[in-house]
Parts: sequence; structure tokens; C-alpha cells
Amino acid sequence: MYKIYVLTYLTALLVGGVSQPLLANQGPSYECAKTPADSIEEMICEDTRLSALDRTLAEVYIEAQKKALNEQPAQLKPEQRGWIAGRNDCWKQNDKHSCVANAYTRRIAELQARYRLADITAVITFACENDRDNELVVVHFATEPATLIADYGDSVSLMYRQPGVEDVQYVGRNESIIFKEDQAVVVWGYQVKPMLCETLE
Repeated sequence: MYKIYVLTYLTALLVGGVSQPLLANQGPSYECAKTPADSIEEMICEDTRLSALDRTLAEVYIEAQKKALNEQPAQLKPEQRGWIAGRNDCWKQNDKHSCVANAYTRRIAELQARYRLADITAVITFACENDRDNELVVVHFATEPATLIADYGDSVSLMYRQPGVEDVQYVGRNESIIFKEDQAVVVWGYQVKPMLCETLE
């Protein structure tokens, strides 16, 4: 089943199912004349790729706002303010450009997954620890980087696919999943023992 998901995701990439930043030579979504000197905002204004990522995020954020109208309490705006503060903290990093680019791509993918703005490529249900009532439900999204939302017990975790690893691995805040054929090795929580989950037919 997981092999089917991988093929479906690759197909989505080929047909343009994953939103890509615009490549036109334009500035970001904000007014560059008002940016402080030597700031992250100024760096974005001077960089074509970062400006394109900023415009893409602005478009995705507008679409997410429409979906977030019924949130109780409203979360999107304060989260976005927190994200901007985190993006601007990239000035502390040696490679500021990579830090900012990574912040944008992850935020775009997060909003696309959380607010169902990207195609769902697979929904897989697992039974964990040989207990059919101990379910893990995983929803895969055609984002870049690839994301999934996993629902286990009374909590939900958004995870990103990790590049450069042999196994298909996704990592969230305190959760991770490694997929192997029709099985998944799941860590759900901080420093907890991994559990083995198998797909339900």
C-alpha cells in the first residue's frame, strides 16, 4: 500500500500537483522600501528566490485564512506572527539564506496540509502493537517537502519527510514514523518506546 502512495505522489509532482514558487522577477509580498537595513526582510527583497517564496506563502496564507474562519479560537494569525519572528531569527545562523528558504518551504507545506490546500495522495490506517483497536491514521499530502498528518489516540501530529535517509521517514515535533513496506515504526511522544504498526486491509 505504501508503494502505491509513493507512485501517486511522484505522479502529482509530474503533473504539477505540488505548488511551486513563482519564478517571475518580482519583489516579495511586502513593501521593500520600508525594510530595515541589514535585516532578513531586506535580504529577501534582494533575492529573487526568497521573494518568490514570500509571494507563494502570501497566496497560500490567504487561502488558509478562508479555511480558518471557523477556528475557535482563531489560531492562524498569531501563529503566522510567531512564524515571522522565527524566520527573522535566521540572522543568527551562518547560512541565513538556507535558513530563510527552509522556513518558507516548511511553512508553505504546513499550511497546505493543515488547511487541506494540497491534494491528499493517500489515507492509510494502521493497527499498532497487534491491536486492531489501537489505530493510527495517516493522511499524506502532495506538498514540497512531503507532509503527512497522523492521528493517534487523542492527538494529531503534522510531520515532514526527511531527505537523505534510506528509509521513508517523517518527523514532527515529538513524533516520528518510519515506513517499511506495509509496516510503520512509530514514536509518539518524547523519548517513548517505538511501536510497530501494520496496515489494515
